[in-house]
Amino acid sequence: MQIKVNDTVVVIAGKDKFTTDKKGKKLPKTGKVLKVYPKTNRVLVEGVNIIKKHQKPTQQNETGSIIEKEAPIAASNVMLLDPKVNKPTRVSIVEKEVKGKVQKIRVSKKSGYEFN
Repeated sequence: MQIKVNDTVVVIAGKDKFTTDKKGKKLPKTGKVLKVYPKTNRVLVEGVNIIKKHQKPTQQNETGSIIEKEAPIAASNVMLLDPKVNKPTRVSIVEKEVKGKVQKIRVSKKSGYEFN
């Protein structure tokens, strides 16, 4: 999986693909990755795929409530946002030698930007 925590991603498929601005123009929805689930190939993105969860009354919460929270979405439905050109990009992995050690670095295919 080429997406890591704290990456900024763009949703490219699904119900949360677009958001509308004040003028009614459709814009792709972006968000920060909060958590990655590599076994199930899913990611938790801030402000995307909001679900409503019903909570029963408990001793701490005397009245029941409905909580809105993010749910994981498939990693194939998001792409990394290239900060150089501010567009979604595919990523390649390049081995680079840094201080005598070989490191794998993610590189944008659009602009050549190196993600750390």
